[in-house]
Amino acid sequence: MESDLRQQYLEVMGIQQWVKRPSVEDVSAAAQAAPDSSLTVSDVESVPRSLDRRSSEDAHTLDWPALEARVAACTQCDLHQGRTQTVFGVGNRQADWMIIGEAPGAEEDRQGEPFVGRAGQLLNEMLRAVGLARESVFIANILKCRPPRNRDPLPAEVAACEAWLQRQIELVDPRLILAVGRIAAQNLLKTEASIGKLRGKVHSFGEHGIPLVVTYHPAYLLRSPTEKRKSWQDLQMARSVIQG
Repeated sequence: MESDLRQQYLEVMGIQQWVKRPSVEDVSAAAQAAPDSSLTVSDVESVPRSLDRRSSEDAHTLDWPALEARVAACTQCDLHQGRTQTVFGVGNRQADWMIIGEAPGAEEDRQGEPFVGRAGQLLNEMLRAVGLARESVFIANILKCRPPRNRDPLPAEVAACEAWLQRQIELVDPRLILAVGRIAAQNLLKTEASIGKLRGKVHSFGEHGIPLVVTYHPAYLLRSPTEKRKSWQDLQMARSVIQG
């Protein structure tokens, strides 16, 4: 089939013909052959950043629908390549309590909702113990995409998601943040201190000084049920902050 006729068929079918993007080596060779050409190596190197990645610099201007759409389309780190879907967050968007965990797991990646499965059920029970329904709080994660094999988030991945989470916190404007697990606590508080040292006190988050309480992750409590007593103490502390 002649190439022109083939192209016509593709256009009628609504199929965009794939064209190989020139490599850096191709551009270098072309530039040497035609010194007056305006195409440079930096033009090719800039394509992934300008076309494949959407900047989060304006995240602070986004409302809820725009923020959720931006997160769903985010390709700012490599985690987007293996996700089923992003896990934006769920719950009351004007909540007094904001619960922030680490990252989606396999079940969260399938359902698109944070803290589901056994860990999610335990979190629901923990909230009920202090008189809260899951629907009355807002639940989110440090990362919006699942890391492979549920490994710890990489610094670059946390940085790529940070603006999204910061905007969620701004929009919810909670009276209290409950950091669930070591990873969430360390990233929110910008510290490498152990969760044992971060528990048992009320921290201050952000320029508005939102009270932040640290507790164990429900997944850890399922493995170490004897630590549930300490989590109960954390929840009581958090409740006293709200009440006081």
